[in-house]
Amino acid sequence: VVVNIEATVNAISRAIQEVELMTNAKVTDVYTGIAGGHIKSKDSNGMAVVSDKEVTQLDVQRAIEAAEATPISADDKLLHTLVQEFIVDGQDGVKEPIGMDARRLEVRVHIVTGAVTSVQNIVKCVHRCGLEVVDLVLQPLASGYAVLTDDEKEVGVCLVDIGGGTTDIAVFVQGAIRHTAVIPIAGDQITNDIAIALRTSTQDAEEIKLRYGYALQQMAEAEEMIEVPGVGDRPSSKLSRQTLASVIQPRVEEIFQKVEEELRKSGYERLLRAGIVLTGGASAMPGMVQLGEEIFHNTVKQGLPVYEGNLKEIVRNPRYSTAVGLLMEGVAQKRRGLKVQGPRTFTQILSRMRAWFERNF
Repeated sequence: VVVNIEATVNAISRAIQEVELMTNAKVTDVYTGIAGGHIKSKDSNGMAVVSDKEVTQLDVQRAIEAAEATPISADDKLLHTLVQEFIVDGQDGVKEPIGMDARRLEVRVHIVTGAVTSVQNIVKCVHRCGLEVVDLVLQPLASGYAVLTDDEKEVGVCLVDIGGGTTDIAVFVQGAIRHTAVIPIAGDQITNDIAIALRTSTQDAEEIKLRYGYALQQMAEAEEMIEVPGVGDRPSSKLSRQTLASVIQPRVEEIFQKVEEELRKSGYERLLRAGIVLTGGASAMPGMVQLGEEIFHNTVKQGLPVYEGNLKEIVRNPRYSTAVGLLMEGVAQKRRGLKVQGPRTFTQILSRMRAWFERNF
């Protein structure tokens, strides 16, 4: 969610300038992630009478458009219509109906919407940088592209993307998205808890969280002491890493408990044979997986971007899951027919990007 137009425009401009400099290519179009408490989702059904006995792409499109006709608030914009399955003359579970003989085609979809104003603010920031938005992608979907395998999506998995402002959930069963949700508690709230409890600045609290934080108190060393900077001219203080963990753990437990509530409401809690996959910057904290297994009573693992290219040692970090997923979606769309721009090969661009990552991260 954009909270400062000028700061966002400046950040985008700096990033684009770096990319253009290192790739010697002109950037004109971008893929943008979107998340936040304004995101809503629901399931919908659509139906079309097959026009010529054999299902065509036009029949599929008409069925999907019928599903999209479900009422949406004037304040919201349709972001995604995600097909779950087709039903051909009463036969459900069909993934690719084109070419099948049929009279009636039905579709079940998962619809994702976002607040019009939030979408407009993102697009405005991008346009002010002289760029066009090719696509707005829900961030947990993008992260799912990067960290989940097809097998995990088929047998049932829940992706939990713990970012700064929100924790985003995406449930996949039988290869399709079944449920999405946004929880307005994430890494920033953990940082605020540390700042309040330790009486230090938010900036110092973030640094302490990243360097010394544990999500599970019993994993932290009681004897290891850390120094906490004071605010203003106040003196610094010391406390143990275990004490710090005692501040962090309750908030992480709250996040996981709210995820568990969402899973129960979705009806898919018992269908997650591949368990829970944690990703996003906050998920990198030691103890997250262990605490997650205690609360979810299921297997939990950390999800890293599945990428084997030149940058794999740099981007195999949960904080980059969404960014890598957006790139993968962009590449997939281009392979489906969009023109690839730029004078350099993909390998050459990646090698230059590697140098940029090493300088900046």
